[in-house]
Amino acid sequence: MKWAEDELLSIRERAYRYLKDLILEGEYKPGDRLIERELATKLNISRTPIREALFRLESQGFVKTVPRKGVIVTNISEEEVIEVFTILSSLEVLAARLAAQRMDESTQKEMDAKIAQLEKLEGQDEESFDNEHIEMNMLLYKASKSPKLYDILTGLTDYIQMSANMGYETPGRRKESLREHIQMMKALRNKEAEMAEYLTKIHIENSKKAYINFVEKQKEKKKTIVD
Repeated sequence: MKWAEDELLSIRERAYRYLKDLILEGEYKPGDRLIERELATKLNISRTPIREALFRLESQGFVKTVPRKGVIVTNISEEEVIEVFTILSSLEVLAARLAAQRMDESTQKEMDAKIAQLEKLEGQDEESFDNEHIEMNMLLYKASKSPKLYDILTGLTDYIQMSANMGYETPGRRKESLREHIQMMKALRNKEAEMAEYLTKIHIENSKKAYINFVEKQKEKKKTIVD
């Protein structure tokens, strides 16, 4: 495989998609090390686009950096993700209720700024809001003003990030998720606790369906290859 080095932007994107596909298809399994030098040699490109691709994959939860081991593929099973969705259906809904009930002027200003930012992103390319999902969640968790709940939910970030990005493989899911978050935040900033709870629950259910849809398609693809 040879990619022209003078097309750096194209190389960066292709390296990212290539590595992500190998992870999603199971070529690289949980716990496998991804070594910059070896990947660069394999793809016949410099280490810079590989490094950037790995950084992007880490920001999305597909890989993580482990001391003395380097970058490894994240070990998150389908069963674990489904369990996390079950937990989120209770804890994120609780966070939404508390955030609406404890909404103050300072947090409302944060919400207004984020809502304005997201509404601008709605008409842009889906890749432009790749990292917004976690930022929106963090804002919700912080707005609940419950340190213990915040710690519990942020501890699930890797699972949330990976499942969300897998769900985003479903066409249109990114934009649908963005709209759901905008609606949720509007309800929160207006202190509409019941509406915020309802919208949060719907968002989690839709995210779960998108993730399951992705997993089923991957299973079908593997079965087709084997057959």
